[in-house]
Amino acid sequence: MQTRMLGRSGLTVSALGLGCMGMSNVYGAADEQESIATIHRAIELGVNFIDTADVYGSGHNEELVGRAIKGKRNKVVLATKFGNRFGPGGQFLPVIGKPEYVRSACDASLKRLGVDVIDLYYQHRVDLETPIEDTVGAMAELVKHGKVRYLGLSEASAKTIRRAQAVHPISALQSEYSLWTRDIEAEILPTIRELGIGLVPYSPLGRGMLSGKIGSASDLSDTDFRKNHPRFTGDNIGRNRKLVAAIESMAARKKCTPSQLALAWVLAAGDDVVPIPGTKRRGYLEENVGALSVRLTPAERDELGDAFDVKAVAGPRYTEAGMARVNI
Repeated sequence: MQTRMLGRSGLTVSALGLGCMGMSNVYGAADEQESIATIHRAIELGVNFIDTADVYGSGHNEELVGRAIKGKRNKVVLATKFGNRFGPGGQFLPVIGKPEYVRSACDASLKRLGVDVIDLYYQHRVDLETPIEDTVGAMAELVKHGKVRYLGLSEASAKTIRRAQAVHPISALQSEYSLWTRDIEAEILPTIRELGIGLVPYSPLGRGMLSGKIGSASDLSDTDFRKNHPRFTGDNIGRNRKLVAAIESMAARKKCTPSQLALAWVLAAGDDVVPIPGTKRRGYLEENVGALSVRLTPAERDELGDAFDVKAVAGPRYTEAGMARVNI
């Protein structure tokens, strides 16, 4: 397995990680036995960077990951997140970054995961009501007390990242990044590279759209949250599916799958980039790992980036409420 260091943090992980959110019934029903088998297979393949969050399944995901890594803790770089919350009806609740909440959230995650320390602890979203200095200060105390090893932010703006970095070294920024979501390229990506912070792209396969395996809304189960995602609703899903033809064309030329090519495009963004495609099935995991064998020259990466018309993507990457919580 290839490895990469997250920026200049000293934290080295597998070049590809595993996002576990979908194992908690987000993308339709999940099979816990298959989900755990997928985590075990990832570890067998050398994928040691396992990503979860306390909000996924309201704690269920951390508990599942904890069961899966029991007896294998020394083979895993474990990342989780705090701050995002949902109400009983699935509605967004205000993000919390208050120091006392940071401490209690960490203790709760440690218990659910069944571990003594979290390798990489992210603030899942920025709390507009709490100065980032206060939140990161509390996170730094967790490092001091041995509960956390490295700190991260998710969907933070360049300004917020700089303020956070002034309090304690930030090792990674987790943000959405893929062929159809590239807004971090203008300011955020140059900022984290200047500061020596690694990039951990989530949804590098565009929530599955870039795989070419989703053609219409009928391909999604009724419990799949994408049924209400702006890029998968109404006419948008058909319009976006047409854009995938550019990926399929080059994938045929490169003798790989569209998923592998889309991941290779993200991987080719730099050695400080570690995507965490999510899956709940071993077959898709193995396909994703195959992306590490797909080599894109800078010219090929530019060619694919130009061929996939990001300006033609239909719909924002979140609902209006979701967009209000990113890049802040």
